Amino acid sequence: MAPTTAAGTLRSFPAPSAVLELFKPITWFPPMWAFGCGVISSGADLGARWPMAVAGIILAGPLICATSQAVNDWYDRDVDAINEPNRPIPSGRIPGRWGLFIAIGWTIVSMLWAYALGPWVFGAAVVGMGLAWIYSAPPLRLKQSGWLGPAACALSYEGITWFTGAAVMLGSLPNPQILIIAALYSFGAHGIMVLNDFKAIEGDRQTGVRSLPVQLGVDNAAKVACAVMLAPQAVVIALLLAWGQPLHAIAVTVSFGIQIYLMARLITDPRKLAPWFNGTGVLLYVLGMLVSAFALGGLAGVGA
Repeated sequence: MAPTTAAGTLRSFPAPSAVLELFKPITWFPPMWAFGCGVISSGADLGARWPMAVAGIILAGPLICATSQAVNDWYDRDVDAINEPNRPIPSGRIPGRWGLFIAIGWTIVSMLWAYALGPWVFGAAVVGMGLAWIYSAPPLRLKQSGWLGPAACALSYEGITWFTGAAVMLGSLPNPQILIIAALYSFGAHGIMVLNDFKAIEGDRQTGVRSLPVQLGVDNAAKVACAVMLAPQAVVIALLLAWGQPLHAIAVTVSFGIQIYLMARLITDPRKLAPWFNGTGVLLYVLGMLVSAFALGGLAGVGA
């Protein structure tokens, strides 16, 4: 029998509003931002290749990120029934196996879109989509590991997407400086992903997901997350100085210092303050990404 909606009627097909909720548009911002950083870091003329940039932003957010959210919700439906029972799948607003069908269909659409943007973009999209599936789906289900799960998310949301933005604009493999900075910010994003796990501690415990807050405890997990966020930014600052970008290095240092101040407050009550830090410290982190992208773009212009 088809699931019953709040209005009491039987539904066999998901409503468009439920599908949009499944795709979680609010989560599209981080990869779209990282893609934009990749575009800026390339130093390429945006005016000449803006259609490719727009197509890449669509790939990063409404396609690949949306697919990853659908995949995650399908394989997390039992956890969501505990943590977020009003989500589209556990609530029955996306009935039967429609959650899986949507995830598969959007994967195909995303891969076709990426293929049209060139081989480097397609290759990056294949890796990113592969990580999205093995993060949530058995038998690997990286999400069950407090170390591998956040690493897969961070690499997909930041490093691969930054690489894709630069590759779209250059039509080739980005230079080593871009790859290094993208990798460093991707590493630091592991800490951000750990902080995101704080909201699902009870469900994770009950379903055997060994997130870092479950493994290490809330206080220790928060300290690890902060250290992982800070360490690569310190390396970024040193590299910007070494590459002759002192003003950009100073800007990132200011962001770095304020983050330390905010983290000192975060660790006093991590579970309560994690959402607050996501709106303050994480914002400073991604602004540092943008500053670093402009520094790289300036280096590319000098090299040209």
